[in-house]
Formats: sequence, C-alpha cells, structure tokens
Amino acid sequence: MQKVMKVDSATFERMKKVYSTNTHLPAGAAFRMKGSRVVVTGYTKSKKVMFQGVAAADEVQRWGTTQSVSAKQRANRQQPTDLPAGFSSWSVLGSDEVGTGSYFGPLTVAAVYVAANQVEPITQLGVRDSKTLTDPEIIKLAKKIMATCPYHIVNLNPRIYNDKIKGRSQAALKALCHNLALSKVLNQLKPQVPAAILIDQFEQPRTYFRHLQGQPVIVRDHVYFRVKGEQAHVAVAAASVVARAYSLKMMDQLSEQAGMTLPIGANHLVDEVAAKLIRRGYQLRDFAKLHFANTDKAQQLAER
Repeated sequence: MQKVMKVDSATFERMKKVYSTNTHLPAGAAFRMKGSRVVVTGYTKSKKVMFQGVAAADEVQRWGTTQSVSAKQRANRQQPTDLPAGFSSWSVLGSDEVGTGSYFGPLTVAAVYVAANQVEPITQLGVRDSKTLTDPEIIKLAKKIMATCPYHIVNLNPRIYNDKIKGRSQAALKALCHNLALSKVLNQLKPQVPAAILIDQFEQPRTYFRHLQGQPVIVRDHVYFRVKGEQAHVAVAAASVVARAYSLKMMDQLSEQAGMTLPIGANHLVDEVAAKLIRRGYQLRDFAKLHFANTDKAQQLAER
C-alpha cells in the first residue's frame, strides 16, 4: 500500500524529527525511515511525504491532512488536558495499543511506568513509536524495558476479542483494555503514585470515560490524553514497543497454529489468506477480527 500527503513546512519539520533517517536517502529526500510495517519518505522541495507498507494508511491517519493537524493542535491548546511545562521529564505511566487496524492477530495494550530518573536512559536506548522500528529492534528494546520498568500487558487474542467486541465499538473495547492495563501497573506501584498518566489518544476524553461507566475501577486521576503521545513522553513510546513485541509473539503462535504466515494489515493479501484458512476448514474467529469487512470478502473468495 502507498499513500502520499502534502504538508506544510512546520508539519514537515515535525515529521523529520519523528521519522529519523535510518536507510539510504533517495534523491531530493530530506528523510527516510524504514520500519517493519511502514517506510516513510519526505521530499524537501514539494513537502510531500510518501508512506509505503501495510501500516501506511494507519500512519497517514495519525497525521491527518495538513488542515486537520492544525485543527488538532488548536483543539489541544484549548483543552484542559494540555500537558504542563516539563511534562516530558516527569515520572509518567503511559499506555498504547497495537493491532487495531490488522485483521489477523490480537488487540494488545501495554502500560509502562517510566520514573523521572529513567526518562533519559530509556530514551537513550532508542525507544520510540514501534511503527518506526524493525521487528528485531522492537523485541530487543522490549526486553530491556520490561527488565527495568513496571508494566502490564492486556492481550485479547482473536477468539477473546470477538467475544468482547459484541455490542461494543472497537474504541470502547480499547478503552476497557487501557483502563485495565493502567490499573494493574498502579497496583504494582503502590504506595508510589505517578506524577501523571498519559494515554495515546484515540478518541475524546469524555467519550473514553463514558466507555468505562460501570467498571469497578476507573483510572481517572492525573490522566492526560495526547495524539501521538510517544512524542510527549517516552513512557508511551515504551508502551508501544512492549505492546508490539507481545503482539509479534502472538502472531507467530497464530501463524504456527494456522500452518501459514498470517500477514499484518487489512489488504487483499489478507483476504486471500483468510479464504485459504476457510478452505482448509479453520474457524476465522480463532485468527481474525470478524467484524472487519475482510471476513465477507474472504468468504466470497473461498466460495469461488
């Protein structure tokens, strides 16, 4: 998959910082980052940024259009959830999720606590958004993070995911998983309390907390939300890495169970693999998120 977006100069410079060059620069490019699921290339003169790979659409969506990015920035400045000065150096419990845009595999949420005195060492390890890292880098970094930072992982394998999603939106399910992961780490930290909690924002705070109504424990004190939260504090980046590493492990197990490699994403290749599973007599609910449109497409392909 390939997506191209044109951005303003300010956004281009922010992207250049996020997508640190780690491979050969093509002619006219200012940066090029090659990750395991997306390759991002920014061109100096045109200010066009090209996203390639199975996570291209997801990565574009995180930036939106140039206009929507500016709108988000204005909204963030107006919201009471705007981050205080010096936030990036605080002791923070961060959470992030992976797997929401992929048909095969689990929904995985991780929460990681990074104390103030750990911010610099964790940052120096090269911890950043897992989409910008290769699989070997993710696995290596996750081991170091989990050896030094309190964390908790909530993993919903496809069968559990398909049971839990009934009657809920995916956003509501994500909110429940974030809340659970955060509460588990807070229990580990007692009586210590983080200076703040930062959730990688996937919807408005009011809606997030509405999803949690009726839960026995709702983590709401000192909670902040931020789109691309990994840029605001390394704790969210660490959570992203830990969640991705666990998700990779689960994907390997599911692929072994299926007897074939299950691809990431929700493209036509995914439809074909799902159709092959159906023909072999497997139940898709054991491998995939059934509410995706890929399910109907795969069933149609299997019947041909």
